[in-house]
Amino acid sequence: MEKAPSLNVLGGTLAPCSTDPLTGFFRDGACNTCAEDHGSHTVCAVMTAEFLAYSKYVGNDLSTPRPEFGFAGLKPGDQWCLCAGRFLQAHDEGCAPKVTLAATHLRALEIVPLDILKRHAIDL
Repeated sequence: MEKAPSLNVLGGTLAPCSTDPLTGFFRDGACNTCAEDHGSHTVCAVMTAEFLAYSKYVGNDLSTPRPEFGFAGLKPGDQWCLCAGRFLQAHDEGCAPKVTLAATHLRALEIVPLDILKRHAIDL
């Protein structure tokens, strides 16, 4: 799998999202992506209790530990490379988490308009 260039939505070098918990499609701590990343794990999101409950409700439980996969479960305040489509869905439902633009991959813009990301940004 060949990584896409590590650029963020602001046109700069992609910043790390989280190493604790370790996130990213490549589990390299950044929201890097590639052609095989069909979910587009490109939005560096800051988890909230509201978003985690919403995600569980729509079928993607991110808060329950899954030790068999080395996954401790996410809690409010954790940063995570979220699927761009799930972020947009949560935005449309009024429960989108905050995002770190410097750590959100440029390819997120193929799914989420920049103005929506900016409305949820913690780094503007």
